[in-house]
Amino acid sequence: MTEKNLAFVALGGQELTAKDSFAIAQSDIPNPKANDLIVKVEGFSLNPIDEKRRSSLVGQSLILGYDAVGEIVALGDQVQNLTIGDRVIYAGTTKRAGSYQRYQAVAANLIAKVDQEAPLHELAALPLVGLTAWELLFERLGFTPAHNANQGKTLLVINGAGGVGSMLTQLANWAGLTVLATASPKNNPWLADHGVNFAIDYHTDIVKAVHQSGFNQLDAIAALYNPVPYMTTMAELIAPFGHIGTIVKPTAPLDLSPLLAKSVSFSFERMFTKTDYNLHADSTSVILSKLLALYFSGQLSASVSTSLSPINLTNLKTGLTTLNSGHQVGKIVLSGAFESSLNS
Repeated sequence: MTEKNLAFVALGGQELTAKDSFAIAQSDIPNPKANDLIVKVEGFSLNPIDEKRRSSLVGQSLILGYDAVGEIVALGDQVQNLTIGDRVIYAGTTKRAGSYQRYQAVAANLIAKVDQEAPLHELAALPLVGLTAWELLFERLGFTPAHNANQGKTLLVINGAGGVGSMLTQLANWAGLTVLATASPKNNPWLADHGVNFAIDYHTDIVKAVHQSGFNQLDAIAALYNPVPYMTTMAELIAPFGHIGTIVKPTAPLDLSPLLAKSVSFSFERMFTKTDYNLHADSTSVILSKLLALYFSGQLSASVSTSLSPINLTNLKTGLTTLNSGHQVGKIVLSGAFESSLNS
């Protein structure tokens, strides 16, 4: 019997606890387009965007999931420098079916080949947060992407213990910045292990805490949480000609006028912009390869805090429930074989 594709399909935006929030679907394995790979998914990580998109569905169904690791099982006729059996990582796109499926079609310019052995759950945790952190730090905030190339520069990360924060602080530390980050005090050891020089309790007066750490003004600030309640704080702490960036959609209009006197730049970062608008998408593969090099050289950890196996509906809902609870540290990953049991 020919093997079928198996997918966990989000349905209609019901509550996650609802029995019909997901369906298990079987279909034929997709055929590759000219520049596609077909990947047998071996693991994928969960991200806040998964649940945001699932909960917003109205009368629709969607295969979610973005960053993943897997083995190439088929190649489009224009794909070069890859072979069947290669292991790859990628973060996909919002425009195609995602990684909550056994076999996934992915464009070849969005992947990086994995040349060394590593735990699947760690490889699956690298792409989306790694790409987001890299683009925010080096493309939006303008720091130099090289080891110790930014010594003497300072970065404050608001919400430093989450998935993107844990990657961003490591990359910033590798690039030579002095890194400050906010989190709950219970996560201070995690921050220290992920490149943070000064941990700040987010419950306290952040401006005062930064000053007590020995800094009057900062070269850059990355807001990895709703920036609205932090605008006054960021405007006070940012240095003239500094940069502020966020990956989070504001819940209300932002007042940027306090930034004018200091000529401060404000940027949004969204990893999917490149593929949504088909601009600079080829850089994705390049960045992923650099992240893998840092990971295999021991300069970057995958920051996995929860690893679930096998890949089934129970573990998927468990992981999403944990992610939705808030204050998640690190990454949640599902890896292993796909289970099709309706009781799973």
